[in-house]
Amino acid sequence: MAKKVVKKKTAKKQKSFEESLWDSANKLRGSVEPSEYKHVVLSLIFLKFVSDTFEQRRQELIDEGKEQYIDMVEFYTMNNVFYLSEESRWSYILKHAKQDDIAVKVDTALHTIEKKNKSLEGALPDNYFSRLNLDVSKLAALLDTINNIHPLKDEEQDIIGRIYEYFLSKFALAEGKGKGEFYTPKSIVNLIAEMIEPYKGKIYDPCCGSGGMFVQSMKFVQSHQGNTKNVSIYGQEYTGATYKLAKMNLAIRGIAANLGDVAANTFSKDQHPDLKADYIMANPPFNQKDWRASDELNDDPRWAGYDVPPASNANYGWILHMASRLSENGVAGFILANGALSGGGEEYKIRRKMIENDLVEAIIVLPRNMFYTTDISVTLWILNKNKKKREAQLNGLSKDYRDRSGEILFMDLRRWGSEYEKKFIEITPEDINKIARNFHNWQQTSYGKEYKNIPEYCYSACLDEIKENNYSLIPSKYIEFIDHDSEIDFDKEMKRIQKEFKEILADEVESQIALKKAFKGLGYEI
Repeated sequence: MAKKVVKKKTAKKQKSFEESLWDSANKLRGSVEPSEYKHVVLSLIFLKFVSDTFEQRRQELIDEGKEQYIDMVEFYTMNNVFYLSEESRWSYILKHAKQDDIAVKVDTALHTIEKKNKSLEGALPDNYFSRLNLDVSKLAALLDTINNIHPLKDEEQDIIGRIYEYFLSKFALAEGKGKGEFYTPKSIVNLIAEMIEPYKGKIYDPCCGSGGMFVQSMKFVQSHQGNTKNVSIYGQEYTGATYKLAKMNLAIRGIAANLGDVAANTFSKDQHPDLKADYIMANPPFNQKDWRASDELNDDPRWAGYDVPPASNANYGWILHMASRLSENGVAGFILANGALSGGGEEYKIRRKMIENDLVEAIIVLPRNMFYTTDISVTLWILNKNKKKREAQLNGLSKDYRDRSGEILFMDLRRWGSEYEKKFIEITPEDINKIARNFHNWQQTSYGKEYKNIPEYCYSACLDEIKENNYSLIPSKYIEFIDHDSEIDFDKEMKRIQKEFKEILADEVESQIALKKAFKGLGYEI
């Protein structure tokens, strides 16, 4: 089993371009809050990226002898490139960077781009820079820093993607506890993708934040030699500013997505009511209070066959919403607070019915300190509408699944992962590979090694065992844990401690003698 590893400090190294850009953006502090300047920075990065792609395509047309077409929108959109009029180009913005009206010019550029490109409708900030009253010199310095980024220089490195991931994670840190819901740590998203394998079909995230689930799922498809054209993206986001971030984040990567017409509440204004998704990846708000009035949504079709989720906590509202959106072979992977594993009342009734309906496939407890917004340990749930025979496509070949009807796989990862940023934990790629392989060994008849229950790590529980535990989904009720204290030779251990303590006391006496000599040498007695 992978154990937690603390990384050693290394020699000071040269700052990455992400770090340099962050330092430059940080100079906006004081006049602009972090919650505001993320939109400043990411909007400017977006503007630089679309300008570079436009200029590249424009030069291609000239080189091909098609100069007469350089101002025809169709010759850009056919290559998934946004057409930019002169006042929207980075070169124009940079030329006027030190003028007093630079904020107005940036706003005009973003407005014009959105107006002329339908796929960006509702994505870009509206009259945002002018309202912030930014210091002209600081804004000009930020523009200069961004000008040194060349996102098209090495397409394999996904430079613009790296910047977005870095900044979104840094903004989540900067905004502190209780904020930053727009970002789910990448290692968690990667783990979900490797577990549910979203190769082909419709992917849905009902609380999509800045779109990180979609970005990583597309990367998953590419890394496994799949075809991203076989994947359709659907999502919804409640917060207006985050909805814009998601549309920008996906647009710069050329990912087409249906995020609904506007930012809206998934419960009160579901924009995909008829969707049947093949895969759901989500990180709903934890323990959301007062998500509906007590007399609202009582007859909602999403709860059909189950009790109505309690108005005091949205956890089971999210679970049933996602379950209702799955296709007949659909699979969902989502994160919830650990409290959802054993709640009483309506939550107990819903959980019991879900287990009896054979909807829950796996429950995986994650390490603490993985999120920027909370230090609690959280749980990854895997729901599967057809555990008997679900076909996962890999290079056009289907896999054979065991009949795991009535069974749930429990996994405990609390001692896994590595430390980064001094206080946060991430599950490494090596960890993810081992965890996913164990899960797929449990699912499949021909994946590699036979699945085995492992103490302090995993256990496959049958329905009778779960009934005996009153339908609790807490992994520690099923996974065997070893009493390591019983393995200790206490007499031997006490002698070791006694020896160490004697050495400490002896060192302290020597230190006192040395200190007295030092003071005596200076002419003082102590």
